[in-house]
Amino acid sequence: MSNKYNNLAHSIVKLVGGKENVKNLIHCQTRLRFDLKDESKVDMDNLKQIDGVAGVINSGGQFQVVIGTHVSEVYDEVLPLLGDIDTSVESGDGQKKNFLTLAIEFISTSFSPIIPAMSGAGMIKALLALLVLLNLVSNESQTYYIVNFMADAVFYFLPFFLANTAARKLKCNPFLAMALAGVLFHPNFAALIAAGEPVNLFAMPVRLVGYGASVIPIMLIVICQSFIEKFFNKIIPNAVKIVFVPMLTILITGIIALVAVGPLGSYVGEFIAAGFNGIRAVAPWAPAVIVGTLLPIMVMFGIHTSIGPLDVLQLTSVGYANIFGPGAMVSNIATGVAALVASTRTKDQKEKQVATSGGITALMGITEPALYGVALPKKYPLIATMIGGGLGGLYAGLSGASRFATGSSGLPAIPLYIGEDISNLVNILIAIVITMITTAVATYLLSIRFEKNEESNEKASAPAIAVDSIVIHSPITGKMLDLSEVKDEAFSSGMLGKGVAFEPSEGKVVAPFDGTVATLFPTKHAIGLVCENGVELLIHVGLDTVNLNGKYFEAHVQQGDKVVQGQTLITFDLNKLKEEGYVTQIPVVVTNTASYKEINYDVFGAKNNDNAMLTIQV
Repeated sequence: MSNKYNNLAHSIVKLVGGKENVKNLIHCQTRLRFDLKDESKVDMDNLKQIDGVAGVINSGGQFQVVIGTHVSEVYDEVLPLLGDIDTSVESGDGQKKNFLTLAIEFISTSFSPIIPAMSGAGMIKALLALLVLLNLVSNESQTYYIVNFMADAVFYFLPFFLANTAARKLKCNPFLAMALAGVLFHPNFAALIAAGEPVNLFAMPVRLVGYGASVIPIMLIVICQSFIEKFFNKIIPNAVKIVFVPMLTILITGIIALVAVGPLGSYVGEFIAAGFNGIRAVAPWAPAVIVGTLLPIMVMFGIHTSIGPLDVLQLTSVGYANIFGPGAMVSNIATGVAALVASTRTKDQKEKQVATSGGITALMGITEPALYGVALPKKYPLIATMIGGGLGGLYAGLSGASRFATGSSGLPAIPLYIGEDISNLVNILIAIVITMITTAVATYLLSIRFEKNEESNEKASAPAIAVDSIVIHSPITGKMLDLSEVKDEAFSSGMLGKGVAFEPSEGKVVAPFDGTVATLFPTKHAIGLVCENGVELLIHVGLDTVNLNGKYFEAHVQQGDKVVQGQTLITFDLNKLKEEGYVTQIPVVVTNTASYKEINYDVFGAKNNDNAMLTIQV
């Protein structure tokens, strides 16, 4: 992220009373919305004078700093300055999320602080693989052994790192979470696993599973911890909390972890492994397709470790293996390609770095940095990975591509596919080429929708005006009002720019000109447009309607879409907004007002989409 807004962020945090005074922070389309502990600590006068702050409003128990349509960039700079605060309410965008979205966000945000360590370890593994491929280091040497476990340490002890970050995300004690991870890795538990004898805990059977490099088990355990710890914090007196809350949390959560939650991944893995054997008996080509498509999901749940050994069994029995290896190869290649293409599409410098390094390590067979740092948070690289990996796996499966030794599944593993017949090597190379091409194309096409369109951003930042005046039509059917009549100071005072307002007679917003959707807030209550002539327009349906989290609103366009005058952008249930007591005024403001000589208003009163609203003098 550029430091463009860094000084602004520091000034805002300082003048709202410092990070210690902030309980919660979210943002809407134009404002940072703070929940403060003590509003008397705010330096209101100096805050209003900051260059970049359009205004300050204290409303409804929320302290609002008006920024403008670039508020998300300022939010991204402010958030790290606040430390561990609660940003989970509305996740900064006011949108209610389904279970899958919440799960993905929980996993990706828990992984985010760990990505540098994973990337570093992944690059060491990639370097080691190249050294072995070039015969500069033997994989039987002590050098290889030591450097390899240096890199493996990050992945093997991943549950400890995740315990800490997941606990912080869930607002429970990270050290108790790490203690629970320690239960899974304790040498005595490892000894029980090695012995292989049945184990019971309070007459309940304990599943003897190794948890090294697993992801989902520890995250489920921390989720259980969060409920158990909060429960005991409520019922145990303060005088003895420091002793009994940790004791009961570790004891009860630990039992649940060993008996139920922890073994869940292994049960699923064994079930899937049995399924793979059955599928292979009927359709020998199918395992490569399934693994090629679903390996990223398998890695997330740790169930790939139950399928990989099937290759070893197949290799020892028939001399070749094609259940897991070919699908894993093309999936890892797809992950790397998707990350590298995403690195060229994102504008965020930090994301570029993570995607580039993660893409390289994925091509070498280490996908975790790319999977958790890029594919999962951004979503579209994950979809593209599954598309490309599935298609590459389809060819590998149909052609019977097999490997003749076990090892990693990346570009350095290509020699594993050299057999007596050169056609086997050719087939895996063709599968890799298919994977690379289809993944790259899918990633690029999906990025057009998911990433901000660069051309639109350039138009949004510079008014490329080539005419003397611009006529803007009404986006609303209803009564046009003077902006000063809006019951919100940020709009009525002109903080966000000059414009007008409407009292709508129907629940529809249409495009007032030909242009581009620059921003569409997830709650669908506000939309930012950029005219072909450079005018930036914000249309905000109702006041405080961000609190509805998208209820009663429907968007008919997406961010980055081209629109034509009169095209429907948003529809909303006007009667429901009134029934719930919301002010239904719709401010429409030119957010780059300073770029123009003059903005003139048409006659106030009844308007429809064919009537002029503003005339802008260049």
